[in-house]
Amino acid sequence: MARACLQAVKYLMFAFNLLFWLGGCGVLGVGIWLAATQGSFATLSSSFPSLSAANLLIITGAFVMAIGFVGCLGAIKENKCLLLTIDRYAQRDLKKGLHLYGTQGNVGLTNAWSIIQTDFRCCGVSNYTDWFEVYNATRVPDSCCLEFSESCGLHAPGTWWKAPCYETVKVWLQENLLAVGIFGLCTALVQILGLTFAMTMYCQVVKADTYCA
Repeated sequence: MARACLQAVKYLMFAFNLLFWLGGCGVLGVGIWLAATQGSFATLSSSFPSLSAANLLIITGAFVMAIGFVGCLGAIKENKCLLLTIDRYAQRDLKKGLHLYGTQGNVGLTNAWSIIQTDFRCCGVSNYTDWFEVYNATRVPDSCCLEFSESCGLHAPGTWWKAPCYETVKVWLQENLLAVGIFGLCTALVQILGLTFAMTMYCQVVKADTYCA
């Protein structure tokens, strides 16, 4: 049973990363097409002529492809080193995101962390000390409290959740893998279809402009 579950996780992870890689291929292809046919299309800054929509798409596509490839390789080969690298990168990136908590223009991130910590009864990425780097070891967000109250994040550590959010959410995802996988595939397909429709519309507009000229 455990082995079958592991196989399911492996192949779902491979499928997800394959879609990620294919999405990167699509973005890279669009970027190359724009660079080859539209010249300096949509240059974003007169001071930096190379900063164009085409170049940004090429860079983004190449990066997404690389991440997807590493994920596929790690899943199919069950390479612990690769999987651990991805795991550590994810945790490091999440910890960097903590510094944006509560800042202007990051309402979505702030709400997401508040909901996760409240619903999953956890605090921080690895533990509550992750927040000490954000608040100079003085407090944690109130959503970390065992019993919520105003400014409860200033109280003693004994009043905060001890569970790490990263591991807690990861366990939840593993337990609900099928539903998450279906949702992820549907989301990816919608994004790919949206990109396809957008590019089709763009091509038709270009053809119409050329014909009228």
